[in-house]
Amino acid sequence: MKSLSKKHLSIEESKTLAINAQANALKASGVKVINFSSGEPDFKTPKFIRDAAIRFIEQGHIRYTSSAGIQPLKEAICAKLKNDNNLDYDPANIIVSVGAKHALYNVFQVLLNPGDEVIIPSPYWTSYPAMVELAGGIPVSIDTTADGFILNPQALEKRITAKTKAIILNSPNNPTGVVYPQATIEALAQVAVKHDLYVVSDEIYEKLIYRGKHLSIASLNEAIKKRTITINGLSKSHAMTGWRIGYLAAEKPIVKAMVNLQSHSTSNITTITQYAALAALTGSEDDVETMRRAFDERRQTVLKRIHDIPFITTREPEGAFYVMIDVRGLYGKKYQGTYLESATDVARLFLEHAHVAMVPGIAFGCDDYLRMSYATSEDEIKEGLHRIETLLHALA
Repeated sequence: MKSLSKKHLSIEESKTLAINAQANALKASGVKVINFSSGEPDFKTPKFIRDAAIRFIEQGHIRYTSSAGIQPLKEAICAKLKNDNNLDYDPANIIVSVGAKHALYNVFQVLLNPGDEVIIPSPYWTSYPAMVELAGGIPVSIDTTADGFILNPQALEKRITAKTKAIILNSPNNPTGVVYPQATIEALAQVAVKHDLYVVSDEIYEKLIYRGKHLSIASLNEAIKKRTITINGLSKSHAMTGWRIGYLAAEKPIVKAMVNLQSHSTSNITTITQYAALAALTGSEDDVETMRRAFDERRQTVLKRIHDIPFITTREPEGAFYVMIDVRGLYGKKYQGTYLESATDVARLFLEHAHVAMVPGIAFGCDDYLRMSYATSEDEIKEGLHRIETLLHALA
C-alpha cells in the first residue's frame, strides 16, 4: 500500500487527551483514579440552554444552515462582543465553528503559507504548534517561565523575523492560569502593529477570572483591531464542551476565507447547537457566575494544599481552571529504585502509584511542570492531593 500523508503522520496525538485516555483505561479496570488532566467543566450545561435545545428540536430547527452560522446567533455574538469586550463587529465579521479549537485550526489554514512563522509563548496550549504545522507554518516558541508565564514584549520583538506572520495571545491562559495585565497587552499590541503581525487572541477562558480583569487586545485601537483575530466559545463558560460551539471575529476577508474553507469541510455547525448557543448568549449568566465562584473556591483549596506538600510549588493562577506545579524539587528523588529526572517521570509516578492523573509539562513546552486541572469536585481535589502528599513522604 502507498504511504499516508507525511505531514499528518508527523503530528502526534494530543498529550492531554492521551493522559485522559490512560486515566479512563485505569478506571475501566476498576482502579479509583483521580483525574486532574481534563480541561472540561464538571458542571451540567445550564438547564435553560438544554431546555431551549429541546424546544428548538420540537419546532423543527434541524435543517442545514449557512456555513458561517445562523444570522440570529451571529447577531447575538456581535452584541456579546460589544457589551463584554467593547468591540464593534457586523455579522459579516463573524463565523461560527465546531468549537474554538476548530476556529483556531481554520485560522492558521487561511493565514499561513509554507514557511510562515507563528510565535507561541511557552507554556502553550498543546494544540497550537500542531495546528501551525498542519497549515505549513513553523511554530516559534518563546519561554515565559522566567517572566511569570507572561510574554515579555521585548523578548517578542527580538524573535521577530521576516518570516513572522502572527503571534498567539491566550489570556486567561491554558495551562498556566495567567491573566495578562493591561500594560503588557498594550505593549504587545504596539509590537504587533509596528511589525504588521496578526494577533490570534484565544479568549475561551474569558469568563473564568478570579483576580484582575479580561481585556480583549482588539479593543485597544483600530490599528490592532484590524490585525486581531478574536476567538471565543461557550465550552468553558457555559459547560458546553460536547456541544462543540465556538466563534471568531475578524476582518471580513479573513472571515470570508474561513467560510469558504468551512463550506468544504464541515458545512454548517450542528444546527441544534447553534440554537442552544443563541439561548446561552441571550439568557442569564447566573449559572456562569455560580460556576466561576465554585472554580475559585477549588482554586483556593488547591493552593492551600500544595503549600503543605513537600518538594512541589506553584504560583497563584488568576484565571481558567489550571495550576502549573513546579516539580523540580523532586528531581534526584527515588521511588522503588527509580530516580525522578523529569516532569514526565513525576506524572508517571503519580498515575501508576497514586492513581492521580496530571499532564506533564512537555505537552505545553515546559518539562519542569505538571498541569493540574481543578475542574472537578472539592472532594476529588482533596483526595487526589492527599494521595500525592502521602506518596511524596515515601520518597527516598
